[in-house]
Amino acid sequence: MGNFPRPVVVQLEQIQRGAGHMSALIDGLLSLSRVRHVDMKQQVVALKDLVDQAIHMLSNETAGRAIEWRIGALPTVNCDPDLMLQVFVNLIGNAIKYSRARPQAVIEIGYVDGTQPNVYVRDNGVGFDMRYAAKLFGLFQRLHRQDEFEGTGIGLATVSRIIERHGGRIWAESELGKGATFRFAIKGMG
Repeated sequence: MGNFPRPVVVQLEQIQRGAGHMSALIDGLLSLSRVRHVDMKQQVVALKDLVDQAIHMLSNETAGRAIEWRIGALPTVNCDPDLMLQVFVNLIGNAIKYSRARPQAVIEIGYVDGTQPNVYVRDNGVGFDMRYAAKLFGLFQRLHRQDEFEGTGIGLATVSRIIERHGGRIWAESELGKGATFRFAIKGMG
């Protein structure tokens, strides 16, 4: 940063990081607001196509990483494809982020049929303490420090609202150091 003294450079870098974080917060809040007010365009969609699209969109995050993808059969459902894509981008993005420290990340996406049909995204990342699971889907709620993992605390709140708009619910299972599984079910699944 030019010929500024080192303390000034450090302050400018902190201001730049703060402005970037604020911009991400504003973008996240706008996205969350749109979820509540957008007219849903329901159509029959193959969820596997949305998963493939989400993984492609996140390719910058996976570049140079050793990730084993385990993608099982997924159902075709009646949903808003743009909103459901956002669900997968957030859930898969979190799996990528929180498994970053693993030499071999394993990300599994699949479907469980039966009495409680659901789609899941599972990783072998850092996981979280289940005592705090209720906080996960709240606005600005984070279970890890900002200096450990980037983020705004808006992504899972957005996912939860999208799933609710589809007449469904989302929940999580985890153990510290052993990864996390996010599951969701929407109306008409199964």
